[in-house]
Amino acid sequence: MDLDEARAFLRDNHQAVMATFRRDGRPQLSVLSCGVDDEGRVVVSSRETAAKVKNLRRDQRVSLCVMGDEFYGRWIQVDGQATVVSLPEAMEPLVDYYRRLAGEHPDWDEYRAAMEKERRVLVRIDIERAGPDRHG
Repeated sequence: MDLDEARAFLRDNHQAVMATFRRDGRPQLSVLSCGVDDEGRVVVSSRETAAKVKNLRRDQRVSLCVMGDEFYGRWIQVDGQATVVSLPEAMEPLVDYYRRLAGEHPDWDEYRAAMEKERRVLVRIDIERAGPDRHG
């Protein structure tokens, strides 16, 4: 699958399951929302203390299964390398992430305070591969 085609799908479909790798090599799965930034990277908001963040700091490999609203509808898998951006550098990218997925927040000061309280990070994924290219 063409990576730009995958990015187009991701701009309209935000429900995903992320696979990272535990220390013993087994996958760790997380249900989450994702978007695409201006540089074409997949972006995800998480907490500094989350298992996926700890895994990604140790092993940057990541896969996402991104789905539309219908469970048996269209879906894609993207694979890539992740970078974790912590606060304070993550604050404005987290604002951008929210805007991309939900629009304007009613109180940006409240949002920023919540991001600090929850110790939020932004995960950026450089897409290396996307598929499937065929079904069945």
